[in-house]
Amino acid sequence: MITSVLVANRGEIACRIFRTCRELGVRTVAVHSDADDSALHVRMADTAVRLPGAAPAETYLRGDLIVKAAALAGADAVHPGYGFLSENPDFARAVLDAGLVWIGPPPEAIEAMASKTRAKELMGVAPLGEVAEADLPVLVKAAAGGGGRGMRIVRRLADLDGALESARSEAASAFGDGEVFVEPYVESGRHVEVQILADTHGTVWTLGTRDCSLQRRHQKVIEEAPAPGLDSGLTDELYEMAGRAARAVDYVGAGTVEFLVADGRAHFLEMNTRLQVEHPVTEAVFGIDLVALQIRVAEGHALEKEPPCARGHAVEARLYAEDPARDWAPQTGTLHRLAVPDGIRLDSGYSDGDTIGVHYDPMLAKAVAYAPTRAEAVRKLAGALERAAVHGPVTNRDLLVGSLRHPEFTAARMDTGFYDRHLTALTGPAPDPYAPLAAALADAHGRSRFGGWRNVASQPQVKRYAMAGQEHEVHYRHTRAGLAADGVRVVHADARLVVLEVDGVRRRFEVSRYGGDQVYVNSTALTALPRFPDPSAQLAPGSLLAPMPGTVVRVAEGLAEGTTVRAGQPLIWLEAMKMQHRITAPADGTLSALHAVVGGQVEVGALLAVVEEATDVRANVQKEVQDQ
Repeated sequence: MITSVLVANRGEIACRIFRTCRELGVRTVAVHSDADDSALHVRMADTAVRLPGAAPAETYLRGDLIVKAAALAGADAVHPGYGFLSENPDFARAVLDAGLVWIGPPPEAIEAMASKTRAKELMGVAPLGEVAEADLPVLVKAAAGGGGRGMRIVRRLADLDGALESARSEAASAFGDGEVFVEPYVESGRHVEVQILADTHGTVWTLGTRDCSLQRRHQKVIEEAPAPGLDSGLTDELYEMAGRAARAVDYVGAGTVEFLVADGRAHFLEMNTRLQVEHPVTEAVFGIDLVALQIRVAEGHALEKEPPCARGHAVEARLYAEDPARDWAPQTGTLHRLAVPDGIRLDSGYSDGDTIGVHYDPMLAKAVAYAPTRAEAVRKLAGALERAAVHGPVTNRDLLVGSLRHPEFTAARMDTGFYDRHLTALTGPAPDPYAPLAAALADAHGRSRFGGWRNVASQPQVKRYAMAGQEHEVHYRHTRAGLAADGVRVVHADARLVVLEVDGVRRRFEVSRYGGDQVYVNSTALTALPRFPDPSAQLAPGSLLAPMPGTVVRVAEGLAEGTTVRAGQPLIWLEAMKMQHRITAPADGTLSALHAVVGGQVEVGALLAVVEEATDVRANVQKEVQDQ
């Protein structure tokens, strides 16, 4: 019987596994990089072992160090979680060779299925060899791992070599394996998968379907179970193919078989030989704990001959620290507060006050809602996310709410091209226009308690805030009756709560302040600005700033000051949170400054380079001639 489990992972999945282990009375062991020294999964574990370094290649991808950590901490079993080494057969063998229990499928099954190229061959689907114009569009895809890393859509043959190079680099960094392959890219299909669970006694459960069609950069954003709108014939076909894949490799444990469904047909994509991020929706619908079942299977217990019956519907949304309006740029900083209403399952690797760094995936949490019907579950999750307190870096929360309420999603007509069509509209809605006024009134009340007014009390008071990338100036007055503002009635105002009556309707604004200038009004983030802007803060036109903290992993070949560049040309590549991001030239012109250095660490807003537009160059030349 297993008594102590080391989780060879970090963050949310490690915390989730630890919770089940505690319920079972199993001791827990965490491993952690230096960057994760005070992370939540380290604080939750009974014991923890340091992996020196910060980059995944130095820490969570070092199977030898993890096996040593298990021996050092006295663990008798290893759970791989997902990502990192979870689909690495050599790691699974090393765990078994050390005399430990491996809570996962046999190494041979991982070997057969974890490489997507070999899995496709096993299922009778061959990847493309030479790519011709007629094959376009195609998808370059990492043979190992998942989560959208090492994937690129190619629509022009001229872009293929660059996509292959970029995908190999990203895959090697994320999974320790740079193998990639090319397959046809099916536009606007649905991503549907089947959860399986198998024991060592020959029983294979097919635990329903999941729809994971809403994706950005090939990484899932919203998932649900069961997949809506599938007819019984197609569902049976998916179950049959999933079961066949599992039996073909004598599979044991939890796994997922993924398909692309288009025109009523199911196309095999891959088999993930591990637990999936989205497993909670299956747990909710079937009333099971997949991690507990993984442990039972690893101990040699037999599953019941038939799985439990599915009931109801569950929807999961992934909350990311990223800005969808800025090409999904990852965000870092302090997570001041994260809370959702009661009745929502929240799986997270962070707690209030934790720092979101640059080294790992930007997912903050998964929020899961369950209800008797799909419509009720979707409504429940959208409402909970709308009311959630998410105080910290920019997140995709508003995008999630808008997606869940979009007519295509509510009618179950979504596909993998959803964000290609609707991203602009979903990131366009303006924030609450009364949020700056509420922030100013709360601030005025807080300061008035100490008698400190920056403006003369008899005059209109002025405050400036940055909100959603724009500056807002608000005016209010201090009267004998209290605070007042034009166009509204101030019903109540204190440092944490403002109540305004607008057109006869009362509205509540909960106000939170962190540090000197960061303010949250309900779900809206604002930054208090000085009354008079600093004129020295101006940047030269054409300045290229780092959109997120990260590492400069590549500079375009031959790029130097004086180089002529064209609009849209990739100049600099940053790696942040296991994804690579290209910095491109904003216009035709000349590179007048280059500060980025390969291997250098940069903070958000750091000046990487300056492109002087062609019109500016001509204007400067003309000015120099005139000056002569």
